[in-house]
Amino acid sequence: MKDTQVEKLVIIGSGPAGLTAAIYTARGNLNPLVVAGREAGGQLMLTTDVDDFPGFPEGIGGPELMMRMRQQAERFDTRFVAEDVLSVDFRQKPFTIKTETQEIKADSVIIATGASAMWLGLSSEQRLRGKGVSACAVCDALFFKGKNVIVVGGGDAAMREAQHLSKHCKSVTLVHRRDSLRAQPALQDLVKSKPNVKFIWDSIVEEVLGEEKVTGVKLKNVKTSEMTTLDIEGVFVAIGHKPNTGFLKGQLELDEKGYIIVRDETQTSVQGVFFAGDVADKRYKQAVTAAGMGTKAALDVEEYLENLKG
Repeated sequence: MKDTQVEKLVIIGSGPAGLTAAIYTARGNLNPLVVAGREAGGQLMLTTDVDDFPGFPEGIGGPELMMRMRQQAERFDTRFVAEDVLSVDFRQKPFTIKTETQEIKADSVIIATGASAMWLGLSSEQRLRGKGVSACAVCDALFFKGKNVIVVGGGDAAMREAQHLSKHCKSVTLVHRRDSLRAQPALQDLVKSKPNVKFIWDSIVEEVLGEEKVTGVKLKNVKTSEMTTLDIEGVFVAIGHKPNTGFLKGQLELDEKGYIIVRDETQTSVQGVFFAGDVADKRYKQAVTAAGMGTKAALDVEEYLENLKG
């Protein structure tokens, strides 16, 4: 790729949002370039089974879904760069995207780098991810139908996880490191009204137990240091998400948590730079909503570039 070449569109990120945007813009003859990243595919690459993405009545593995979406984008001649973005310069046009080995110039950009679930930082937790440890109740609740699970957290996300799980699981135990919840009162009341939801206060997870799958957790009371073991079959970590926007600091307006601030639908604070997916979505965080936002961003970019011409 020559340094003087200016791309019509660069899409940063290759999860459902980025790949959907690629499919639409490629079919719109924008010849998009996707900077996919070293760990391409987004959070679905860590999901064993996806049963809630339309069009797959028997379900589909997360990695296979992302492979199919990429193949669909490639069918329309989308190009891919398998590198991470190190920095961007949106202060002047054409925009500059610096990767590990090159600088790419672009008339427009879609940011679709997603968000990463925040984890507890336990080696046992990481070892059992996808084997009983999850960060998405909406994605995985049906796999725990009639089982006993815990939710770790005390904010709005934890309440929503517990509420959803209560419809499927035999019991849901919410483990929180404090003696009161941080979630909004309405959500607290909703969860507390569920007969199969229990609470363990002032406690943290010290270890997730199990070899091939989760069989329990070791809990530590932060006030008394007492250790207890709880027999459960699922651990749902709900302590928040972190948007993958570190490379955008000083270039786009971000909120206090790092999410892109929405200007108008998919528009960022810089004209010509758009977003899609979990980089701005604090609430839904689903593959299908990310894909929908990728469609919106693609159509908005097409309109923007058309207006530039004329």
